[in-house]
Amino acid sequence: MKVPSSRALRRTLAALTLTTALAVTGCSGDQAATSGASDGGGQAPAASDGGGQPAAGEQAAPEADLSDVPDVVATVNDEEITKDEFTAAYEGQLQQAAAQQQTTGEEVDQAALKEQVANQLVDNRLLQQGAEDAGVEASDEDIDAMLEQIAQQNGLGSADEVVSALEQQGMSEEQVREDAATQVELTTFIEQEADVQEPSDEELKEQYDAMLEQQEEAGGDTSQVPPFEEVRDQLAQQAVSQQQNEAAASLAQELRESGDVTIHL
Repeated sequence: MKVPSSRALRRTLAALTLTTALAVTGCSGDQAATSGASDGGGQAPAASDGGGQPAAGEQAAPEADLSDVPDVVATVNDEEITKDEFTAAYEGQLQQAAAQQQTTGEEVDQAALKEQVANQLVDNRLLQQGAEDAGVEASDEDIDAMLEQIAQQNGLGSADEVVSALEQQGMSEEQVREDAATQVELTTFIEQEADVQEPSDEELKEQYDAMLEQQEEAGGDTSQVPPFEEVRDQLAQQAVSQQQNEAAASLAQELRESGDVTIHL
């Protein structure tokens, strides 16, 4: 089993704090059904993890152009989002965008991506502030559970291995736990503020049948899709994550309208 690089793990944490849902797999419905297992999806190809040469047929990831990014990217209710925070998030998003566009041969629109990442960071900061105002606080047990989930999604044996791998990349254990705590608090706040429901088996079966029909219409081999029972939990997680994302977007918009937000890009 290949152990992911610490850079890939850092992107996992960055992705968690950029998205407000708990879906660490990052797979689409079709990917979840055809993979049959959680594999830490959402990561960029391994070629971009270690900074080595791209594999045959792959294009090198574009270099992040940060020359026009100010030291303070945004202010959110008097709190600053710094260039360092932006850079960590942007570089991971750029690699993923580049990987997704390799099939089309198109170049990533870095200006548009910068705006997107800045707005994601603002929304996250608004939700963090909302969680703090609501008194939401992650316990040590919550943080440990989150790190265990990250370990599982990255093929590692324990939360301690996640921390160790990230320490080798220069992150402190305190920072790793802070990032994991942020995701716990965001998710808890969203669940408290929104009516997130577990989907019924009937709803999941309808989703599964629609996925089979879509694959058949696309000329795919439906016999390669695992049985419903094997992918039920993944489909349920995706349904909950979609609700969480929709609720998070709505909450962030409300907080933005009632708050004081300036983006300096």
